[in-house]
Amino acid sequence: MTKGLSLFEKRRRRNRTALRARSGGRPRLSIHRSGKHIYAQVIDDAQGRTIASASTIDKGAKGKTGATVEAAQEVGKRVAEAAKAAGITAVVFDRGGFLYHGRVKALADAARESGLEF
Repeated sequence: MTKGLSLFEKRRRRNRTALRARSGGRPRLSIHRSGKHIYAQVIDDAQGRTIASASTIDKGAKGKTGATVEAAQEVGKRVAEAAKAAGITAVVFDRGGFLYHGRVKALADAARESGLEF
């Protein structure tokens, strides 16, 4: 079943499987990082809908690019504020197949500082 999958896809599957086991019904803070932008969304898997989202391509984004740690911190703050406005305070962090380093870590730390618990 995992034959032919890239290392990134294997990491992503392994991470999601572990998250499902310990989520406890909490929504999932999922991130995606590309070369130019970073995206974050809070997803309720039980209902299959997105509760809150933020990215560097939103109109409220300050910088021109999302390929910096500062931009990731801004996205982390905005997604935490949007989640709190929707009544969500506790989530599980889904880093996907990305390593917990650099922009991914900056987004997670900023979301924690803004009031999300994970």
